Amino acid sequence: MTRTADRPGTARPVPAGPAAPEADPRGRGRGSLRRSVPGTLWPYLLIAPTVIGFAFLLAYPLARNLLISFQHYGMAELIRGNADFAGLENYSAILRDGEFWQVARRTLWWTAINVTLIMVIGTGVALMLQRLGKRMRTLVLVGLVLAWASPVIATTTVFQWLFSSRLGVVNWLLVRLGFDSFEDYSWFAHGPAAFTVLVLLVVWQSVPFVAITLHSALTTVPAELFESARIDGAGGWRIFRSITLPVLRPVFGLMLSLEVIWVFRCFAQIWAVTKGGPGGATTTLPVYAYQVAQSLHRYDLGAAAATLTVLVLVGALILYFRQMFRQEAEL
Repeated sequence: MTRTADRPGTARPVPAGPAAPEADPRGRGRGSLRRSVPGTLWPYLLIAPTVIGFAFLLAYPLARNLLISFQHYGMAELIRGNADFAGLENYSAILRDGEFWQVARRTLWWTAINVTLIMVIGTGVALMLQRLGKRMRTLVLVGLVLAWASPVIATTTVFQWLFSSRLGVVNWLLVRLGFDSFEDYSWFAHGPAAFTVLVLLVVWQSVPFVAITLHSALTTVPAELFESARIDGAGGWRIFRSITLPVLRPVFGLMLSLEVIWVFRCFAQIWAVTKGGPGGATTTLPVYAYQVAQSLHRYDLGAAAATLTVLVLVGALILYFRQMFRQEAEL
């Protein structure tokens, strides 16, 4: 067998490779936008819509309220503008008002009662859900979700019907049980009674969120921990104090903080039911700020009261977080 040599000067054919991509006549190819933006900017571009929405819905109103609190801003300034600078005059007027300090104490009392009831009842419901069967647990969860998803004004209207003086179910039931003094009793005409109704309303609206969240957190705790504790003879309270509470401490702290914020700034329920009455018995700091701004048309004083409300809330949360971090450091 002979092998034929290539002729001198004859070029071998080169096998054709993959075709080179054609250049984009406009100078842009696929993924050019991603290549044109540095990788370090992509996270900021992704969160930009959220930051813009936060600035528009929260930061701007807060800054505007703070600016008005340092100005003379009444009905005339609202119409024509050009408000004069007032310095700390509005804050001085609010702090010298004895009603402000009464409302501040009532607001702290209101927050403490509601948050305590919400956390205790919500924790109890969450622990109860752990012991229920699948069908009953599903039924209770559906009820909690429906109560939680109900609009605030709709739930408030239902409570007004329930506690109506003549046609209310509560008065009818109390009279049937032998409490004749509740015949045509006007709950919203007496300060303590109106305060109690509002507490029940806020607790009813808040417990589902706490119960569902804590129940979800409890499902992440290994069942072996509870079984080992029961084998060692620990009771329910001992298990909760030694296992459940330490494991879920961050979740409890988050729930407590959210409920303090939500209850402290509660306005719609109080204004829809009592408008702060009777006799100011249900007036809290948000309601007081609104009353000062709308009744007196002193938007500067209302803004100062609202700013002080925010400062009181922030101060309370800072004290709580400091205490919580100190306890975690000691563990």
